[in-house]
Amino acid sequence: MILAWLLVLLLVGGVLAWVSDRVHAQLPRWVALSVTMACLLITLFLWLETPAPVNSTDTWLLRYEVPWIPQWGVSFSLALDGLSLLMLALTFFIGLVSVLISWKEIKNRVGFFHFNILWVLAGITGVFLTMDLFLFYFFWEVMLIPMYFLIGIWGHENRTYAAYKFFIFTQASGLLMLLSILGLYFVHGAATGSYSFNYFDLLGTDFTPKTGKWLMAGFLAAFLVKLPVVPFHSWLPDAHSQAPTAGSVILAGLLLKTGAYGLLRFVIPLFPENAEIFAPWAMFLGVLGILYGAILAFAQTDLKRLIAYTSVSHMGFVVLGVFAFNQLAYQGVVMQMITHGISTGALFILAGFLYDRLHTRDIRRMGGFWAEIPKMGVMALVFVMASLGLPGLGNFIAEFLTLLGSWVANPLLTIFATVGLVAATVYSLRIMQKVFYGKRENTHSLPDLSLREYLIALPLVAAILWLGLYPQPVLNRAQASLEEQLQAYTSPLQKSSSSGQVSLKVLPPDSVLIPKPKGASHALK
Repeated sequence: MILAWLLVLLLVGGVLAWVSDRVHAQLPRWVALSVTMACLLITLFLWLETPAPVNSTDTWLLRYEVPWIPQWGVSFSLALDGLSLLMLALTFFIGLVSVLISWKEIKNRVGFFHFNILWVLAGITGVFLTMDLFLFYFFWEVMLIPMYFLIGIWGHENRTYAAYKFFIFTQASGLLMLLSILGLYFVHGAATGSYSFNYFDLLGTDFTPKTGKWLMAGFLAAFLVKLPVVPFHSWLPDAHSQAPTAGSVILAGLLLKTGAYGLLRFVIPLFPENAEIFAPWAMFLGVLGILYGAILAFAQTDLKRLIAYTSVSHMGFVVLGVFAFNQLAYQGVVMQMITHGISTGALFILAGFLYDRLHTRDIRRMGGFWAEIPKMGVMALVFVMASLGLPGLGNFIAEFLTLLGSWVANPLLTIFATVGLVAATVYSLRIMQKVFYGKRENTHSLPDLSLREYLIALPLVAAILWLGLYPQPVLNRAQASLEEQLQAYTSPLQKSSSSGQVSLKVLPPDSVLIPKPKGASHALK
């Protein structure tokens, strides 16, 4: 029941935060802070009390399932493994930070703002926990609507346009996923006589390659738009630049990760043969995003749009690693999800601090701030160095593992992806040069970090250093879950060629699972 209580705590806490606004203007802030802190403590308790599985035979730490609409095959099914536990820890850590950074920024409709914060966290938590595809789609939509309100009500000058664009892109792609979920439901029912939305029942469903291609396309539409992958990325810079600071942090730190999680949890295990066919194109899109996002990041003058395009570039590494199909790449993907959430979220927080002081996001009107706000400059330097992949910080581990794994699958694309690291150095150093060095363009007197801002920034610095210097606890926690995803991918491929399917010799989980035959980067022997 502890998994269900996490959802209940967030949903009820959101309602209490909204209602408590009538009692006292500051009460919603304390309600939201208490709820997110409680959820984070529960997650840490689960981490300490549930040892990491040593193998992939039974990776599930907790499972809770009760019938919901049994005549339709819908159940309230929640499950926790190492991967989802890591995502929950990231969710509540970023959620707690989001509440703290909104303490002084949000001054109108405070109760409704914190209602939306807690409900978007509830939707994200549901996405990471649910094992019923009907319920999964429900939570996918729950996290969409509060984010629409966060952008549309508390955003900046073009917030209405950005909110509509965000809603249209994510809602349209989500509806395509719903069609695929229904298609999978009926295909499985026709083949087995048992109609179910349960993830564990749907694993291994038999369908023709053509049917699988269309079913997988719906899931890919939702997950690739959410990541986002070029050319489905255009909603992200607008949403980031117009959202309030907390909205940008949740968007970069959490919502994008639901797309990566969906690829690992659903696309690869449910559609292994089709995923293998699509893999070269997916890796190409990942590399395209790495380079394209880096080039556009360098061209921006709006600080938040610049950081938004760095997200497009960094998420390209996630797509590259997911479709490399080996343990090293998957470990890199998980590290990238976590480290990007922390480092890019921190950059958006610093952009919010600067906006509070300057009331502009235009880096052409900044410069020479280091002498006046050196403490903020040091914080910015740490996260800019993390963004470019400096050794000793978490992003380096993530990108290094991803490139090692993708090299086995496709060396040529990996070389181009590595060029993206050079481009990341260029746009990252441009942030420091334009904001903290050079000629002073602004005559405002700028205060350095306050105590509250210190309390927000220091845990983020500690987290990115810990992940860079000692990532092993995270890798150990995710290892068995990632092995299970790879086994779910390889097992259905062990079919004879006479059945029209691909045949694959299964290798041990800790070995490279995708050999590179002559003439094809992803063809499987």
